[in-house]
Amino acid sequence: MDRVALKALTVVVVVVGIAVLASVARTSAETARLLPAPAVDEAGKATTEVAVFAGGCFWGVQGVFEHLKGVRRAVSGYSGGQVANPDYDQVSSGSTGHAESVSVTFDPALISYGKLLQIFFSVALDPTQVDEQGPDRGTQYRSMLLVNGPDQEKIARAYVAQLEAAHAFSRPIATRIESAGPFYPAEAYHQDYLANHPDAPYIAIYDMPKVRAVQTLFPANWRDEPALAVRTATGN
Repeated sequence: MDRVALKALTVVVVVVGIAVLASVARTSAETARLLPAPAVDEAGKATTEVAVFAGGCFWGVQGVFEHLKGVRRAVSGYSGGQVANPDYDQVSSGSTGHAESVSVTFDPALISYGKLLQIFFSVALDPTQVDEQGPDRGTQYRSMLLVNGPDQEKIARAYVAQLEAAHAFSRPIATRIESAGPFYPAEAYHQDYLANHPDAPYIAIYDMPKVRAVQTLFPANWRDEPALAVRTATGN
């Protein structure tokens, strides 16, 4: 192939690639919508709570929660499996039973568990998908609510039932509700990945639309500076 033909082919490939990526980004943004607030929720408490969410790749889920007022910390990690202290390669193999998940420490006087659920289902995932989210496939990408205690379980089950009764999605919700077991923080390079790599292709295509949707759909809960999992010298 001569140089002119090769250059023309390269241009076509680049243009097609950009069009595909733009289409994917639009699709990701369009899946976000404002779902109804939970009819059952907790009253403001004086102590912090921890809740664990699994909804595909933990980079985007962590990024969503880090931008919410009232969230003190969101940590990427692994939960729901049978192996102690798994690493990323083990979890990615699908052999440990773990799901990529995010442990969220929050102040229920500022943001309730029900509000976290509303935001999670509105922007962070497609809860009708089984063992996949976006481009990722495997049981490690399943969606789950790992609840701490009877209050969180009651609120979670009531909200899923509320969404189902309202036919909020065209297919049944596949998100599981399970009691929280051991949570293992992921490796350091996974923490705050969205905040540290906002221009990475995967983040730009699949995850930044979720974060922008939080700002658009939940402005009262939005915070500009993320509550980073890895604390900096400035105290973030």
